[in-house]
Amino acid sequence: MTYKTPLRDMRFALDQMAGLPGLMRSGAYPDLSPDMVDAILSEAAKYCDEIVAPLNAESDRRPTRLENGVVRTSPGFKDAYRRYVDGGWNALAFPEEWGGQGLPGTLANALVDALNGASMAFAIGTTLTTGAVKAILHAGTDRQKKTYLPKMVSGAWTGTMNLTEPQSGSDLSGLRAKAEPAGADPDGSRRYKISGQKIFITYGDHDMTENIVHLVLARLPDAPEGTAGISMFIVPKFHVNADGSLGPRNDAHCIKLEEKMGL
Repeated sequence: MTYKTPLRDMRFALDQMAGLPGLMRSGAYPDLSPDMVDAILSEAAKYCDEIVAPLNAESDRRPTRLENGVVRTSPGFKDAYRRYVDGGWNALAFPEEWGGQGLPGTLANALVDALNGASMAFAIGTTLTTGAVKAILHAGTDRQKKTYLPKMVSGAWTGTMNLTEPQSGSDLSGLRAKAEPAGADPDGSRRYKISGQKIFITYGDHDMTENIVHLVLARLPDAPEGTAGISMFIVPKFHVNADGSLGPRNDAHCIKLEEKMGL
């Protein structure tokens, strides 16, 4: 069965349910017009239908592999992701300050819907990056934002959320990963050495980008019990030097692939 993005239904939902026309009339997005929305949705559909959808069945036949500690994605994923980045799709609704296009999140949600319809296995990785970007935008320091956001907003680097552990899933109060203070950088930024095991980490490793930025939940030595004692740490796959270049590999490794139904 050939997938075709339901453009007519999507536009109906945006206009009649999500209130996009009212948003355009509000003046919050002065450059946004119905013609631009149509162009964005049409190009998104073309990308999803022609590039992403063919990956869906093929990725079941030839799934991701873990070879000598290296995760190899299904054939076609790497090229499809490159096209995703080149098309500016990841940056659609992020702030222009960090390289985004500053468009409404409503349009980004429409893109996510189309991507999931074409191939959820591919689409879900992009949503993890979106979540990581939003977390750093909300809680990151100025240095962290300058270091990570431009690459993550563009999609050149992806992001993950490292929450679940073997004994702690939907109830994070049992989380055991530890974060030990490990000095500070010249600018005063604190460093930590994190130990523990995480499981079910979506797109926790892959070969589509040169770096992956993990947001890891862990506990400091003096942290209280329960969820109140949990902190979040940025753990890049490769350390990032002061000039933005990549440094040595961090000590975070994938040791097993999970076979998720439908993904």
